[in-house]
Amino acid sequence: MNNPATSPSLPHLVEASLPQPDHTQLAAQALGPPRILLLHGSLRPQSFSRKLALEAERLLRHLGCETRVFDPHGLPMLDSTDSSHPEVQRLREWSLWAEGHVWVSPERHGTVTGVFKNQIDWLPLEDGSVRPTQGKTLAVMQVCGGSQSFNTVNTLRVLGRWMRMLTIPNQSSVAKAWQEFDEEGRMKPSPFYDRVVDVMEELVKFTLLTRGRSDYLVDRYSERKGSHEAAALARASGAVSAQ
Repeated sequence: MNNPATSPSLPHLVEASLPQPDHTQLAAQALGPPRILLLHGSLRPQSFSRKLALEAERLLRHLGCETRVFDPHGLPMLDSTDSSHPEVQRLREWSLWAEGHVWVSPERHGTVTGVFKNQIDWLPLEDGSVRPTQGKTLAVMQVCGGSQSFNTVNTLRVLGRWMRMLTIPNQSSVAKAWQEFDEEGRMKPSPFYDRVVDVMEELVKFTLLTRGRSDYLVDRYSERKGSHEAAALARASGAVSAQ
C-alpha cells in the first residue's frame, strides 16, 4: 500500500518535505551595500595576489560594495593554537559579516598556496547550528608567474563547493602577473584587467540576486525530511507532546 505522504509517480519522495518554490522568498530585497570579504594567498612584500585583491576591492567599492581585505600575516598555522587566537577570531567574524567572498591565490606547485589554504582551514563548516560560509557568493582568481594556468581556480572552486558556497561562473587567471602591475601596484589596462572587471561585476550581481534569501536557496529536502522524522520519533517516545 502506498504511503499517503508520497506520490504514485515518486514513491520514494516525502512530499511534505518538498514544498513548491516560494516566489515571495525570491523577491528583490534592499539591504544596504553588499558586504564582500577578500582573501589573498601570499606574504611576499610585493605579493601579486594581494595587489590583485586590492584592485578587485577598488572595483567592488566602485560598484557600491562595502569591503574588507584580510591580512594573513598574523594568522597562525591551523592546530598550532586554538581558535581563540585574535586573528582567527577576526577572520571568522569577517567571514560571518560578509555576504560574498573573493579568493585570490598564486599558483604554487600546481595548486593553491599554504598561506591561502590555511585561511580556509580556519573557517569551520559548522559552528553550532550555524554554517558560516553556506550560501555566500564566491569569486575565484589566481595569479601565475609564467604562462596562464587554471589549476588554482579549479582548486578554489572545489574548496568553495566544499564550504557550501555559491561560486559564480566567471573567474580570472592572470598570466605573468609580474608584468601586469605598475610601480604603484595598480593593474595595467589589458584583457586580463577587463576579465577582473567582469568577475567583480558578476559577483556583485549574484550577491544582490541571492542576498537575504541564501538560507532559503540552500534549504535542503533531505534535512527537512530528517527533521520531520526526528520530530515524529520524539512525539512517539513522549519526549514532545503532540499538539
